[in-house]
Formats: sequence, C-alpha cells, structure tokens
Amino acid sequence: MKMTSEITSDLQIITVLEKRIDGVAAIQFKNDVRELTAEGDTAAILDLSNVDFVDSSGLGAIVAAMKLLGTDRPLHLAGLTPIVSKVFALTRMERVFKIFKTPLEALKTNEAKSA
Repeated sequence: MKMTSEITSDLQIITVLEKRIDGVAAIQFKNDVRELTAEGDTAAILDLSNVDFVDSSGLGAIVAAMKLLGTDRPLHLAGLTPIVSKVFALTRMERVFKIFKTPLEALKTNEAKSA
C-alpha cells in the first residue's frame, strides 16, 4: 500500500496515497502502519484525503492501527472525504478518533498545546 510518513512538530503524519482501504488492502495497511510507526514515539495523524472508500475491513484496520500505537501515542485522523466521513459517522467512530479537516489543522492544534 502506498503511504508516506513525515515527522514534524512532534507529530507523525502518515498520508495514505491509495483510493481505497478495503478487505483487499486491510492487512497490508496494518502492516505498513506498524512499520512506519515502529521507531516513533509521537502522536500520529492519518491523512485520508486521498481515500475515497473505506469498508468494514478498512475501518477495522484503522482501529487496529490505533490500538497498535496504544494510549500513550494517539492516532488522529485528517482529511476525511465526504464518503469516508459518513462511514465514521454511521459507525460512531468519530467519537473514538479525533478528526481534523487537514493535517495542517492538526499541526496547529498540537503546536498550540505545546506553547
């Protein structure tokens, strides 16, 4: 699965470069997130702005990634497209994750907390 990772302002931003996180991609997604976050100790932002579709397996993979990071290292979401946002609302996962409009908004929020 194509993803990029960048650490900035005490946050790791993981950008998913795929259109779908579904049953076909879920296992690879979890493995890639595990690999990308293995060395870090900062909160992570999962940028989903390129993702047009998430099914139940994809949602489960995102939750598994959150659990992988643990309670000391939160996983937040950013850039949800309208369809993906609807999936999170219908499953009430917006109560589980902190969701930002953009990764930049998450960075600004984090910087404000640090100041």
